[in-house]
Amino acid sequence: MRTYAIGDIHGHLAKLHAAHALIAADRAACGDQEAPIVHVGDLVDRGPDSSGVIEYLMQGQGRGENWIVLRGNHDRMFLGFLEDPFTEDPILSPHVSYLNPRVGGEATLQSYGIPDAFSRPLEDIAPELTAIPQTHRDWLVAQPAYFTRGAAIFVHAGIRPGIPLEDQVEDDLLWIRKPFLTDRRDHGALVVHGHTNIEAATHYGNRLNLDSGAGYGHPLSTVVIEGRDAWLLTPEGRAELPRG
Repeated sequence: MRTYAIGDIHGHLAKLHAAHALIAADRAACGDQEAPIVHVGDLVDRGPDSSGVIEYLMQGQGRGENWIVLRGNHDRMFLGFLEDPFTEDPILSPHVSYLNPRVGGEATLQSYGIPDAFSRPLEDIAPELTAIPQTHRDWLVAQPAYFTRGAAIFVHAGIRPGIPLEDQVEDDLLWIRKPFLTDRRDHGALVVHGHTNIEAATHYGNRLNLDSGAGYGHPLSTVVIEGRDAWLLTPEGRAELPRG
């Protein structure tokens, strides 16, 4: 059972287009036009074109592409800001606002034509949030927090070890690091995730981290998964990701 997956996009539409081109090449090479493409969340923030990323993925799903788009913590923060810009996500550090450049919300608003959000009072910005189309808001709300297929679980941040999938809470699915990242136990399926920025996509045996730092100017990782085996897609073809 084959599945394609793409790491944290963070507003980089050109990198997303390149990732889909790599998948198209692999599809042609293996003759599989049906395998789904899973995007593991964090569509927005930091990069230059969050609005374009959302529109591209929304339009693709609308025309029937077999694309699964998961909700990441940055996507949830964006939605929360749109609902009430004066209230932050409860998991976010109280010393860092959504609009802080470290989070990247200012770049997201800029992509919708709302400039200099971090340096202006929220009272001035709030009325301008009508620039974000309701279709984008509704689409983001509708995206799931996880997806299962074959021997893999796809989720943005990870899972809390030892808890059945149906009992996991969204805060963990979208935000967890420890104890998930340090747990070497088998989780019953390969957990494919992003959220925690590392140098390159890495297969740890029980999990596969795809966040290679696209939001910080690094590559966007694209992989193909068959069972619990995975390959990084490159312009030269597949590169095996050995199990750690």
